[in-house]
Amino acid sequence: MKTVYTLAGALARDPGRVAKTRALTLDESRPHMGLKGSHGLFASAEWWDSIAAGRLLTQTVTGSIERTSFAGQDSRRGDQVNSVTLRLADGSTVDESIYAHHSQDSRLFVPGATVTMVYALDELKAQAAADGGVNYARTVLEVAISVGNARE
Repeated sequence: MKTVYTLAGALARDPGRVAKTRALTLDESRPHMGLKGSHGLFASAEWWDSIAAGRLLTQTVTGSIERTSFAGQDSRRGDQVNSVTLRLADGSTVDESIYAHHSQDSRLFVPGATVTMVYALDELKAQAAADGGVNYARTVLEVAISVGNARE
């Protein structure tokens, strides 16, 4: 498996994202917008420590790419794709976005390749979720993909 994306790497390229996310968490005039901050401000040392210690929940999704597609309404070039349908071990499918720091790594997302995505599940200020449970933001922490064993 090759790691093609990490949140830490993405944040290093876009430090403004951290400031904006934290500002929304701290903005008491917007009680229904942003993260709750229960486990530290987004991307702070406390936040990363909460992930490592298991206090901030994570979710891992692993599956084989069944198909690739373009999602959204923006214009695109040629055969550009930005999402995949993954077949999970239980036979179900999920649609996920493609995350990669380098454009050449995006080409690894082909049918048959195995993808593992790790998410942080950070509580949102606005509660409760539609099912009555906790309302979470799913933040991609890491994406890894198999190399060299996809269907041709």
